[in-house]
Amino acid sequence: MIIFMRDFVAEMGQDQTKQQIEKGLKLYQCNDTEKALYVWMKVLRKTTDPGGKFRVLGCLITAHSEMGKYKEMLQYSLAQINTAREMEDPDYLTEGYLNLARSNEKLCDFQKTVSYCETCLNMQGTTVSLQLNGQVCLSMGNAFLGLSVFQKALVSYEKALRYAHNNDDKMLECRVCCSLGNFYIQLKDYEKALFFPCKAAELVNDYGKGWSLKYRAMSQYHMSVAYRKLMRLPDAMECCEESMKIALQHGDRPLQALCLLNFADIHRCQKDVDKAFPRYESSMCIMSEIGNRLGQASIYVGVGKCWILQKEYDKALDSLQRAHELAEATGNKLCILKVHSLCEAVYRCKEQQEELREQVVKFLQCVEELELYCGMCGESIGEKNQQLQALPCSHIFHLKCLQTNGTKGCPKCHHSSLKLGFV
Repeated sequence: MIIFMRDFVAEMGQDQTKQQIEKGLKLYQCNDTEKALYVWMKVLRKTTDPGGKFRVLGCLITAHSEMGKYKEMLQYSLAQINTAREMEDPDYLTEGYLNLARSNEKLCDFQKTVSYCETCLNMQGTTVSLQLNGQVCLSMGNAFLGLSVFQKALVSYEKALRYAHNNDDKMLECRVCCSLGNFYIQLKDYEKALFFPCKAAELVNDYGKGWSLKYRAMSQYHMSVAYRKLMRLPDAMECCEESMKIALQHGDRPLQALCLLNFADIHRCQKDVDKAFPRYESSMCIMSEIGNRLGQASIYVGVGKCWILQKEYDKALDSLQRAHELAEATGNKLCILKVHSLCEAVYRCKEQQEELREQVVKFLQCVEELELYCGMCGESIGEKNQQLQALPCSHIFHLKCLQTNGTKGCPKCHHSSLKLGFV
C-alpha cells in the first residue's frame, strides 16, 4: 500500500509538472515571456521528476536563445546534460548535447559546437534521437561556416536537407535554406544567396500557418541581405523592415541586431554614412550584450568601409584591426581575409609600400588556406559575384567552368560525379 501511494504521488507530481510546463508554453506563445519564465523557474525549483526537469530546462534554453541571452542558455544546457546523464537515456543525452552545441554556436565557439555535434551523431539512440540528426547537421554546418570550412559546411547542410526531406520536416528545411543563403552570401554567388531564402519564404507561406513568426522574419532578413548584395536596395530595405518589425514584436534581440547591421550596410551602399554610423552603433550595443563576436567583427568591417569612403584612413585601420582580433578569436578565416584586402586598399591609398606588401602576402596566405579557387580554371572564388555549383562531393566550382569543360569526376578529389549536386 505504501509503495502504491508513493507511485501515485509521483505520478501526480509528474502531471502537475507537465501542466505547469504547458501553462508556461501558452504564455510564451502569447509573447508574455516574463510570466512564462516565472512559471518555468518555479517548476525547476520544485520538481523532483528528472523528465520534467529536463523538459523545463529545454523550454528555458529555447527562451533564452531567442532573447539572445546566450550565456544563460549555456548554463541551462549544462544543467540539462547533467540531468540527462543521471537518467542514462540516449535520447535525452542526444537532445542535451544538441542544446550544448547550439549554445556554443551562438557564442561563436565553433570548435566546441563541432565536437558536441559529433558526440550527438555518435550516440546510439532510438528513432526519437535519430530525428534530431537533421538539426545536429544544421548546427554543425553553421559551425563549419563560422570557421570558413566551406566544403564541410556544405556537406553538413546537404545532410540536414536530406533529413528534412526524408522526415517531411518543413521547419528544418526552412532553417537550412536560410543557412544556405548565408553560405552563398559569403562565397558571393548572389543568385543562389537569394534563391534559398526565397525558397524558405515559400515554405513559410505554404506550410507555416501554425509556425512561429520567427521563420518569416528569418527568411525576410536573409532575402534582404541578398538583395543588398545585388544592389536592389529598395527591396533590401523592404524585407529588412518586415524582419525588424517581427523581431521587435517578439523581443528577438539577436535578429534585431542583424537587421540593424543590415540597415547600416544598406545606407553605406547608398553612400549615406551619416545614417549608417548610428545603426552600426545600435547593432554593436546588442551584439556586445548577447556575445555575438562574429557579428561584432562584421560591424567593425562595415564601419571601416565607411571611414574609407570618407578617406579617414587611420580610423579605418583602427576599425579593421578590431575586426581582425575578433575574427581571429572566433576562427573565421574569411573575415580575416576581408580585413587584409581592405587594409591593402588603405595602404595603397596612403602609399605605404612596406605595409601594402605585408597585407598582400597575408591576403594570399588566407586565400591558399581557404582553398578559395576553382579547381578547373584556377581563378578565385568569392572575389566577385559569380555563379557557383557544387558537385555531389561538395567541392565547389564556377558554374561556367563545369558547363564549358564538363567533368566525369571531381578535379579535386576525383569522386565520380555524373550529375550536379542539389545545392
